[in-house]
Amino acid sequence: MNGLYALKPWYADRLSGLRRALAARQVSPDTLTAAGVVCAAGAAAALAWLPAPPAALLVAVLLAGRLAFANLDGALARDTGRTTRRGALLNELGDRAADLLVIAGFLPLAPLWLVAAAAFATTLPSWVSLAGAAAGAPRRNGGPVGKTERCLLAVVAAASGWAVPVLAVVAAGSAVTAVVRALWVWRALGQPETAVAAVARERVVATKRAMARERDVASDKPVVRAAEPASSAPRRRPSPSPSPSPSSSPTLGSLPCEHDRSLPLDPGEVSGGITHTRPQSPADRGTRLRGAR
Repeated sequence: MNGLYALKPWYADRLSGLRRALAARQVSPDTLTAAGVVCAAGAAAALAWLPAPPAALLVAVLLAGRLAFANLDGALARDTGRTTRRGALLNELGDRAADLLVIAGFLPLAPLWLVAAAAFATTLPSWVSLAGAAAGAPRRNGGPVGKTERCLLAVVAAASGWAVPVLAVVAAGSAVTAVVRALWVWRALGQPETAVAAVARERVVATKRAMARERDVASDKPVVRAAEPASSAPRRRPSPSPSPSPSSSPTLGSLPCEHDRSLPLDPGEVSGGITHTRPQSPADRGTRLRGAR
């Protein structure tokens, strides 16, 4: 049972041309949210200060604007890719403020306790919807006395002057709407865990996309990759070092000896192309000298 909320798709289609014009002029969705709150405040002032029959037209026009702006801000943000977490918060706060402002217009026309009860009751359906969405259920809107019905009842009060009966209907109908939404959310959360998890995953993905867009907007400098400078001259490959010839390869005889370098070396045996040398002792030198004599 969605009430007049079932007409929202039809109403959104009627506003599509205005939405495209606002997107072309780069109007911020937050501006539309603020405009909806201003319209609600104007309707409350007309309801409180103007006499009953003439006030109806002005209240009807202002509340129609309040509903139009409430529809346009979210749709414009989705169409232009400007959905952010701050925008979602501002949208919820704007809706609650507009509801309370319309109820405040009944202050000169009804007892204070009834106005306070109606103000509290009008917030209950939204609390239930937000609690269900936080638990993983789809966001639930509409009901016997939702936002659209409350605006219509305010117009009835402005046209007839029956402020007290209308306010009582608003309070009772809002409480019933909260119960209806709570039952619907309860049944949705009782479904298999896979269905609830799928809804939760969709919400997480949407949140991550919004966070990525916020980071892109908040970044001051674009990321620029430095291009590698092109070399004017081709790189030369190192020429291979010439392989040493067998004749130039060092022999053990040319290597330093671990013994006393002051001793003369005599040629040793040659085997395998390698010259073996050894140091001469004093006895060897004497033997050589005697043999030479």
